[in-house]
Amino acid sequence: MPQNIMRHEEEHLYAAPPRSEAGRALSIALLRLRRAQAAREARVLQASGLSNLDLRALRYLVQAERDERSIGPKDLIMMLATSSANVTKVVDRLVQKGMVERVQHPTDRRARYLRPTEAAASRVDAAVGDHHATLVAEIDEIDDVQAAIAAEVVERIAAALNEPVTPGGAATA
Repeated sequence: MPQNIMRHEEEHLYAAPPRSEAGRALSIALLRLRRAQAAREARVLQASGLSNLDLRALRYLVQAERDERSIGPKDLIMMLATSSANVTKVVDRLVQKGMVERVQHPTDRRARYLRPTEAAASRVDAAVGDHHATLVAEIDEIDDVQAAIAAEVVERIAAALNEPVTPGGAATA
């Protein structure tokens, strides 16, 4: 019984359901998507052999490298929204695993920046690439009209969910 509740809790609406049957089906589908993404992310994290913070740091570093940008430890503190001590531990672990190199800044000899190794880029691509490839494969199976409607609906919902929330929990408009 508790497992059944836990399994379906993320599909439970804590609000009045949509008025139409199609709306109810859409709300259930969106909640299932959210649950599936969370489960996929957990599996990806486990398969990566890294902690959540380590994988997020690597993702940021790989993306910065691909964008030809330099990121230092101070940048990671802001990006990961964590402490200097935490970032130091993350960087030390990633350096020890051969995923990150500390590199002397070319113009400021007091500063260092962090560079992901090829092994890090491969690990990130393997961890996240399959998830994205699955999304693309499913999207490619629908026609352009369906894709355009789905994109519009998802954008509307995303915009509404991005609205600030008041202390009582309601979004402000």
